[in-house]
Amino acid sequence: MKTINAAVYETHGNPADVLHVESRPWPAPGPDEVTVKMRAAPINPADLNQIEGKYPVRAELPATPGFEGVGTVVDVGADVKGLTTGALVILPHNVGTWRDAVAVKADELVVVPAEIEPVHAAMLKINPMTAWRLLHDYVDLKPGDWLIQNAANSAAGRAVIQIAHELGYKTVNVVRRSELISELQAEGGDVVLVDSENLRREVEDATGRPPIRLGLNAVGGDSALRLANCLAPGSTLVTYGAMSLQPLKIPNGLLIFKDLRFRGIWINKWYDNATPAQRMEAFQHLFDMAKRGLLQTKVEQAYPLSEAKTAVAHAARGQRSGKVIFEFQ
Repeated sequence: MKTINAAVYETHGNPADVLHVESRPWPAPGPDEVTVKMRAAPINPADLNQIEGKYPVRAELPATPGFEGVGTVVDVGADVKGLTTGALVILPHNVGTWRDAVAVKADELVVVPAEIEPVHAAMLKINPMTAWRLLHDYVDLKPGDWLIQNAANSAAGRAVIQIAHELGYKTVNVVRRSELISELQAEGGDVVLVDSENLRREVEDATGRPPIRLGLNAVGGDSALRLANCLAPGSTLVTYGAMSLQPLKIPNGLLIFKDLRFRGIWINKWYDNATPAQRMEAFQHLFDMAKRGLLQTKVEQAYPLSEAKTAVAHAARGQRSGKVIFEFQ
């Protein structure tokens, strides 16, 4: 009998301890499904959080992790129209991509243009799409307008830099290490600063004090407060991550005297609520950029699925130079 390997956890805990790889039957497609042979899947913080039991949505156990990934259609159900074998497709976030192959409903897949390499396509769905929504759904920015973000060297932060540059927006990018400054400037960051207690003054000196109406927070804690202090009255701070594991602590004065708005985004919820046409419209912009060599998330190391324990331990380390991913033969 033809089989696949799949990463599985049967209880929540430290990913390197609870994750293992097991053999399963080859997934045959139902009438409205296709079988997708996986090509690449990243290890994102949300994947590790779900295995740990810290994510808002818990999969029924035993479960296969993996919110993101790309694969090739190898078998098509009898009722499927418009999707053929050989197509490279982005998978939905609820199937568990850390496996050799999976059967998926055809209408939940997004077909990737042939010009985009599978490794890069595998990482378009979460971070670049989050960046696209951050720049479109909260503040009506015009070319020349400024925004500020922390964690600017993260995958989502780099996508914000590149998309904002394409749209004509100017970015203030806050990082923790000075060696990242020239790197992010080369990717299109207009101002790159190391986070400090003097951030507001340094931002004003570097930008000439234009109003900054959008802040993007992936850290929380004191870093988020420093971003909020850089914003103009009536501006919006959008939180999409919590790298410091510290809550937002907003002084009353920022609400009373600056009337700031505080919002949040969970990209999985956006996908759940968007129509197929809305998803494709957004993806088309990302595909157009990816075909020109943009939005290519850096990869620090690729592992085969058989080394899942080593891979998740690597992904959990701080100060990596890129993503840890699974590549499938």
